[in-house]
Amino acid sequence: MTPARRLSVALLGLIALVVVGYFAKDITGSSPTSAPPSSGSAASVAVPGADSGLPVKALSSLPEQVKTTWELIGKGGPFPFPRNDGVTFQNREKRLPAKPGDYYREYTVPTPGSDDRGARRIVTGSSDEVYYTGDHYESFVVVDVSK
Repeated sequence: MTPARRLSVALLGLIALVVVGYFAKDITGSSPTSAPPSSGSAASVAVPGADSGLPVKALSSLPEQVKTTWELIGKGGPFPFPRNDGVTFQNREKRLPAKPGDYYREYTVPTPGSDDRGARRIVTGSSDEVYYTGDHYESFVVVDVSK
């Protein structure tokens, strides 16, 4: 057998092992990085974005305007600032996990008494993450919209 043929056979064997290992993991239902859920972490693991390391807060614990904006997002609007709501959030401050350019969308959370957009925003991710900032992107929390 020539060296080139031996290399081809070895590569095919390696690929076959990887494919078999991938499907065997699915069949057995286990993954090497999964850990048994503890009483306090099971809920936070189910919250999209909880693995970002940011604090997780219940939607009900945030200002009432956050819930109102979240409901508008679910309905597709109408938004109080249609030119600014639903636009791409570019994550320039790098406070959220790094993702491709159009992954995040931002929405204004009205501030009572403010005559402009204010500093409060909801930022959503393409994988159902919901983040809230009350200080114009200086800090974020992950929003658990189920609570």
